[in-house]
Order: sequence, then C-alpha cells, then structure tokens
Amino acid sequence: MARAQTAYVCQSCGSAHPKWSGRCDDCGAWNTLVEEHSAPPSGASAKRTGKGRALALETLASVSVPPDRRSTGVAEFDRVTGGGLVAGSALLLGGDPGVGKSTLILQALAAYSLKTRSVVYVSGEEALDQVRLRASRMGLSQAPVQLGSATSVEDILATLASGPVPDILAIDSIQTLWTSALDAAPGTIAQVRTATHDLVRYAKASGTAVILVGHVTKDGQIAGPKAVEHLVDAVLYFEGERGHHFRILRAVKNRFGATDEIGVFEMTGTGLNEVRNPSALFLGDRSGLSAGTAVFAGIEGTRPLLSEIQALVAPTSYGSPRRAVVGWDAGRLAMILAVLDARAGLGISGRDIYLNVAGGLKIAEPAADLAAAAALISSHTGKALPKECVVFGEIALSGDVRPAAQADARLKEAAKLGFSRAFVPVGTKAEGLALDRIADVDALVRLLAAA
Repeated sequence: MARAQTAYVCQSCGSAHPKWSGRCDDCGAWNTLVEEHSAPPSGASAKRTGKGRALALETLASVSVPPDRRSTGVAEFDRVTGGGLVAGSALLLGGDPGVGKSTLILQALAAYSLKTRSVVYVSGEEALDQVRLRASRMGLSQAPVQLGSATSVEDILATLASGPVPDILAIDSIQTLWTSALDAAPGTIAQVRTATHDLVRYAKASGTAVILVGHVTKDGQIAGPKAVEHLVDAVLYFEGERGHHFRILRAVKNRFGATDEIGVFEMTGTGLNEVRNPSALFLGDRSGLSAGTAVFAGIEGTRPLLSEIQALVAPTSYGSPRRAVVGWDAGRLAMILAVLDARAGLGISGRDIYLNVAGGLKIAEPAADLAAAAALISSHTGKALPKECVVFGEIALSGDVRPAAQADARLKEAAKLGFSRAFVPVGTKAEGLALDRIADVDALVRLLAAA
C-alpha cells in the first residue's frame, strides 16, 4: 500500500518543500512552513486508462451570445465589474481591514435584492446580529437579503442545495472557511485553495455569481496562494486611507470587462455614497494660488480623472537630501529630478524633495511626469502655475516630452470643470482650451518662468 505524501507548504507564497526549515527559500518568510499530507493516487486515478473525449473546435468568426450580466444597482460597482456580475462567475474582493469591504458588499446585495432577486450573504467572521446592526445603520434592514453564519464549506453548499439557487452568493471571508477533506487549519494555503475551488465549481455548475472577500497582507496583496486569483474570473481591490473619507474600487483582473477601471465612493456614517464626479473630489478647494502645485489630467481605466500634485523643494539639513513621496513612484521621481538637472540645468537634486498626490490618490501612469516636473519647478522658483491650467505628458530620459494616450478625454474633462489652459506635449490637438505645447523639459522651465 502506498504511503501518504508529506510536504511542508509555505503559508505566505504557497511553495512546497520536502523538509521543514525556519525560512522559506522562495519568499524569504520566517516560520511559515506547515506540514501538509496528501493522499497517494490509487485505483483508477493512479494511472491513465481509456481514451479522452473529442472536443468540438470552432473558428474565431463563430458568433457567441454576450454573457448574462446582473446589475446590482450600485453604479460605481457595476462600472468596475464591466456592467454587472456575470452569471456563473467568481469575483474576489480584497482590501485592508476596516476599509469597508463588508459594507460595500452588503450595500450591493441589498440594492440587488430590492429587485425581487435572490441573494445570500454568508459571514464567517461576524455574528448575524453584527451584520444586522450594520444594515440598520445603513438603512437596509428591510432589504430581503438572506443571511447565514458559517465557516464550513460543506455546510454552506448543503444549505444552498436545500433551497432555490440564488442569483448572487457573497462569502465574507474566504480565509475563514475550512473543509473537512483536509486536516489543515482554517486560513492555511491548502484550505483557502480548496475552499475557493469548491465555491468556484459551484458557481459554474449552478449559474450563481459568487463574491469572495479576501484579506490582504502587509504589502497590499491578497493573502493566500496566487492560485486563488487564477481560479476566479475577476479580482478587485478596495483601497482607501484611514485619514481620508473616500474609497477607490479598482479592477486588476476581469475576464468579462476592462482592467484598471475604478469606482469612487465616499465613506459616511450611513454607508458608502457613490461619487459621480471624482475630479471635483480630488481637486478640492483651489481658491488660492500657491507655488508647487499642478493639476494633472489623468486616465483611470476609461474614466478621465483630475488630481492635484503637490511638491515642496526645501534646503537640506543633512548630508544626503531627503526624498518623501506619497501617491507616486519614488523611482519615477528620482528619474524626473535627474532629467531636470541634466537636461534643464535646474540643480535641485541636492535639496530635500517632498511630493504628494492630494487626497491620497495613487497615480501609476507615466503621463504624470510633466505635472510632477511642473510642480517641482514651481516650488523651486516660487512661481505658481496659472490656476486655470492642467498638465500631462511623459518625460523621456533625453528630456523630450512624449504624447499621452486619450488626450481628448483628458482635455474634455478639464474643460468641463472650468479649466481653460493646458500644458501638453507637442502634437496634441483639442478645441476649447488654449494649449501650450511643450517639446522638452527646458521649454517647460522657460514657460513657467514667463508664466
């Protein structure tokens, strides 16, 4: 009789090791290896027997029916998912503790259930009274959401099999679930992977749209093996700083829609409010002119979004200059400073540099280079940019300013909010705004000096 196989699996990255050690060789985490047993193959599964089933192959020109989408009624949530939840799909929602994941899911389920549709919310972390208390605070007590509290996958699937198939099933959270098929403790790599696989298989077989809530690690990644993200159809992150009242729902994977799409919410005492005009939220009150600020016309997914980039150039008090960046890539800032020194002779690398994206927004696109450079130059010279001006463009190492994608959408959003002037790369065309076309960083320095 074959013996059971033993492996030591890292609970941080999921890699398997033949023997225990204090440190994982793959990810470097300490004290994360846990012994797991797997049953040896036996019987028909021990070897391949018989022949496979022939597949029906189709061409690329085959006409397919669009998937059935279930709109929740929360417009910002539906925007990020691509128009609503797809029947039979599995969605993974991650976020920091206390950011509002459970509030968002409960609000979306309540809005959908008011359409006389069947939804089920299973909580593995909170008691039912806690969920009801949150619903009462949000004014959703009358929504016909079916509640349950369980951590056993078998109990959840048996409960669903005993009644009508729900349209949407939400599990909060996947790290609390366990299955009796494994001896490992809840929250381990094997339990999370197996529980996710069972729920995804139920979604595909029944047509229920399954929402899984997941915790994140210290570096902001969803806890558990990467195999969980591969199993589901969409991965969303719910982001927000504790000191700010807004929250951003961001898609990083979506098999049925666009990625990098965002939805913006405002956290209030009665739940999450949708923000229809995020640009006005991130710009805030700009009544006064101050040196070191520039308005960046960016794109998040398909949505144009205006935000304010703030810079401060100060004399250094130490041997090496200080760099502090919030909301932007620190490596990108170092590159911009080097280009300004080498190509424009600005000479600010020896000073303390502080860069901040107002409102706690995180910007990743290279088109923010020109706005960051404009803010740095403005702070260094003490001359404020025109109040009615927006800036965007990518800066190359040669100092040239390169065009940015979707320039029309950026400028239309700026014009809608009352801006009348824009600093843009050469070749950008638009109507209704006065454009200052910039070829390189040296031209930007001269333009700001004359502004």
